Amino acid sequence: MFEGFEERRIQTAGAEIFLRTAGSGPPLLLLHGYPQTHAMWHRVAPRLAERFTVVCPDLRGYGASSKPASDPEHLTYSKRATAQDLVEVMAALGFDRFRVAGHDRGARVTHRLALDHPERVERLALLDIIPTLDVFDAVDQQVATATYHWFFLIQPAPFPETLIGHDPAYFLRWHLRSWSAGRDDFFAPEALAAYDAAFADPATIHATCEDYRAGASIDLVHDRADVGRRVECPALVLWGENGKPANLDEVWRRYLADVTGKALPAGHFLAEEVPDETVAALLEFFA
Repeated sequence: MFEGFEERRIQTAGAEIFLRTAGSGPPLLLLHGYPQTHAMWHRVAPRLAERFTVVCPDLRGYGASSKPASDPEHLTYSKRATAQDLVEVMAALGFDRFRVAGHDRGARVTHRLALDHPERVERLALLDIIPTLDVFDAVDQQVATATYHWFFLIQPAPFPETLIGHDPAYFLRWHLRSWSAGRDDFFAPEALAAYDAAFADPATIHATCEDYRAGASIDLVHDRADVGRRVECPALVLWGENGKPANLDEVWRRYLADVTGKALPAGHFLAEEVPDETVAALLEFFA
């Protein structure tokens, strides 16, 4: 995976971030989600690097990036702190302004990054997420069943960490299958090995739980403080038609001033399930 990409480690004020980068065009930052690493972009990033300087980091707490010590308020793993890492990473690479696409948790970081640092983001793409506030405000039996992990992972440490750590590979595979209609044949063995290696580290399990604990606490404080603010730069919303609302782009209009959207024939993992369609949509938008 990632043939021709350079590996880098960049120290930010709060973490050490591992990344891969390639290409020579305008900068494009790609952010992964849970329970994955930057490896989720392996079918997409090389093709985007033909047009852009692609930067694929592991978010703090994930993959090969560092796992800063957590705190009682979960500030360390807030989307604000994670977004700040990425601003510093891109500045260290020489990019003050850039395009960014995020999937899952990475999309929530993307949204926060654009709110906190609008001068940095030229265009953004959000892949297969419903706005965080909308998810929590709409919890019913169906939502709770589909997103049960939101409420499991936020339980006090070390409860979820202990259960996940008993068999991390089983937990990881169960989630990947459950979010893709029971399929896992489209995941490359090399990508699965990267995800397994990450979850074999108890520090990763704890940090990723902290990501969700932040999502149910300090992130909501930040999001509610920004109610009524919309991201002004052009935005693209992509989602898998198997599970998300048919008009997800309309849902995002309360948060994004200039948004277009498109459903792709997939479940949750767009970049791995339908890489051709994902590349085409991102190229059309970012170019």
